[in-house]
Amino acid sequence: MSRKNEFVRFFRAMGFILVLFVSGSVFAQQDPQFTQYLSAGTFFNPALAGKEGGLQFAAFHRTQWQGYTTTTGAGTAPTTQLITLQGRLKEKNFGYGLTVINDQLGATSNLEVNLQGSYHKKIQRTQLSFGGYVGISNSTLDFEELQFVNPEPSLPQSGTETQLALDMGAGLLVDGGNFYVGLSGRHLNQASFDFGDGSYANRLQLHNYLLMGYRMRPSGQLRIEPSILLKSLGTHTLSYEVSVIATIQNKVNGGLAYRGEESVSLILGYSLLKDNSLKLGYAFDLVVGGLDAKAPTSHELMLRYAWSDVTKTVNRVIQRTPRFRF
Repeated sequence: MSRKNEFVRFFRAMGFILVLFVSGSVFAQQDPQFTQYLSAGTFFNPALAGKEGGLQFAAFHRTQWQGYTTTTGAGTAPTTQLITLQGRLKEKNFGYGLTVINDQLGATSNLEVNLQGSYHKKIQRTQLSFGGYVGISNSTLDFEELQFVNPEPSLPQSGTETQLALDMGAGLLVDGGNFYVGLSGRHLNQASFDFGDGSYANRLQLHNYLLMGYRMRPSGQLRIEPSILLKSLGTHTLSYEVSVIATIQNKVNGGLAYRGEESVSLILGYSLLKDNSLKLGYAFDLVVGGLDAKAPTSHELMLRYAWSDVTKTVNRVIQRTPRFRF
C-alpha cells in the first residue's frame, strides 16, 4: 500500500468514527483533561510507558476556566497537576512508569498515584505495546464547600472526609511508524467512595480512550501530526478531541485543537538545549460552548525532560613495542 493511500484510508476511518461520536458527545467526565494529550500519553494509556526508551520526566499544570466562580460565590476554577516518569529497562522489552495526579474540582480533591508496567514487541515495521497500572486513589470531600438546598441530617455541614481506594487500568498500542492506534481503560475496577454514608456513594466510572494519529513529513525538517482522542464514560456518554501539530527541526512546534462542543485551542512548544532534551509547552483554550456555566479561557503549562540512552563505547588502545603490535 502506498503512503498516499494509507493516509487517505486513515483519515476516512478517523472521520467515520468522529461522526459517530459527535452525535452523542455530552460528556460528564471524572478524569481531568489535557489539551496537550500527546505529551501526557501515559496518563491515558499505560502501554506508552517506556515506548521511546531512555528516561523521561514531565510535569503539567492546568487551570480550567480561569476566574470561574459558582453562583453562590463559593468554589474556584478546577485545577490539575500531573507528574509522569517513565523509562525502559536497558536492552529489554519492558517499560515502567509512575504517574501522580492532583485534581481539585469544587468540593472534592482527588490524588492518584499509579505504578505502570509495559511490554513492547517489534514485528517488522510495527511495534506492539501492552501495559497496565495499579495504584491508589485518594478522594477528599470538603463539606463546607457544599451548598445544600435541602440539607440532609445524615451529612455533616463542615469538616472534610478522606477515603482511599485501589485503582487499576490497562491499554494497548499499535504503532506502524506513520500511524498509531491505542485503546485503553482507566478505573477498570470502578472503586467507590461513600464518604461515610452508603446512600451518597461516588463511584469511579470506567473511562475508555481511543487514540489515533498519523505522522506526515512534507519535507525533511517539517513534521505534521494530526490526531484524535475519543473518550467514553461507561458506554453512554462520549466526547472527542482533535488536534493538528506541526514541528520544525524537532525544536519548535505549534498547532490547533478542538474539544467537541466546548473549546478551540492553540498549542505551542519549544525545545531547549543542544539535544532538544528539555521541552516547554503551553496550551490556550477558548471556550465556545456552554459559556453560561464556564469561564471563557483555560491555560495549560508543560515541562518535559528526556534522558537519552547512553551507550559507552570502549575503544581498544593500540600499544606498540619494539617486538609486538597489539
